Amino acid sequence: MMSRSLLLSLLMIASLSASALAVAPGESLSDPALEARARTLSKELRCLVCQNQSIDDSDAELAADLRLVVRERLTAGDSDAEVLDYIVARYGDFVLLRPPFELATLLLWLGPFAVIFFGAAGLFIAFRRQASSESTQTLDLEEQKRVAQLLDEESQSR
Repeated sequence: MMSRSLLLSLLMIASLSASALAVAPGESLSDPALEARARTLSKELRCLVCQNQSIDDSDAELAADLRLVVRERLTAGDSDAEVLDYIVARYGDFVLLRPPFELATLLLWLGPFAVIFFGAAGLFIAFRRQASSESTQTLDLEEQKRVAQLLDEESQSR
């Protein structure tokens, strides 16, 4: 029991410090307020190499370069919006982890909902067809006689 809680504690510490490991000590700014802004902005930008991580979490060289650009722009006096605009102008909306909702990104925002909708509609239609094909209808008296006659003929021919 003790080793399990120790292991859990170590895993929690490792997961919490993972993002701290991505930013090299030499990248940090001496001004804590600017560094906090840089870290916040870095969490909003996608690593173009990893594509599933922010540049704050990524160890890729390009992510480190982008972190330095963010810090340079902040040190130069740019606002957060100006820093993001500068990077988006160079790399496009794809660099944002939360791209804006506009015509060019419409498929990106609505695509998952469309897939879910059409998948659910397809399942509904498939289940409905299966249910209608499985519905059993009772045979009337004439049809029952015909089936019995065919079965008798089949058994006699053997």
